[in-house]
Amino acid sequence: MEVDKEVNDGSLILLKQGAEARVFDSIFVGRRCIVKERFSKKYRHPTLDSKLTLKRLNAEARCMTKARRLGVSTPVLYAVDPKLNTLTFEFIEGPSVKDIFLELGINGVIHERLDDVAKQIGDAIGKLHDGGLIHGDLTTSNMLIQNGTDLLVLIDFGLSFTSTLPEDKAVDLYVLERALLSMHSSCGDVMERILGAYKKSSKQWSSTLNKLAQVRQRGRKRTMVG
Repeated sequence: MEVDKEVNDGSLILLKQGAEARVFDSIFVGRRCIVKERFSKKYRHPTLDSKLTLKRLNAEARCMTKARRLGVSTPVLYAVDPKLNTLTFEFIEGPSVKDIFLELGINGVIHERLDDVAKQIGDAIGKLHDGGLIHGDLTTSNMLIQNGTDLLVLIDFGLSFTSTLPEDKAVDLYVLERALLSMHSSCGDVMERILGAYKKSSKQWSSTLNKLAQVRQRGRKRTMVG
């Protein structure tokens, strides 16, 4: 991730800021780490805001931990601080899938590389979904390829939740499909490669992909109306 600015406490470097949280590069017990801070919303009542922030902080920690139990690589969670509303976890060295796909799109597709990454993505999502976990923000920015191992690591479980509904799984896949079409169309039909691996990984793929077809149809109708 690219560093935007330094924070003046000497130990944190701001990497990015979203609508819900700030992400920092820092050190934890001598190890490089990521600190994610959920900040308060001034428009909410302080008591309600505190409860909602803590609930979402704990939910993200639980979902990351559950994903690892399901066999999906995620950063190791080091600490949860309910007072500062922060999660501290392992820093993963390696490029995002977004950067890899953009490079392939510019310099020419290397099919072996593309197939390997797509297979890992489909396999990881299949494990999540069969375990009743929805990522909620499946974009190539939230997928890293770890240096040295070339293994896929999923990050940012801030919108994750538990569900066994095929509809929720289908929407999870549809979010990824839209991200691929808008950002990585020059790489070809990456989604079909991902779905091929998903079908091998998930025992429940049939009901999910049937729902995905319906979700796609609704999406096309909204586009036509818009």
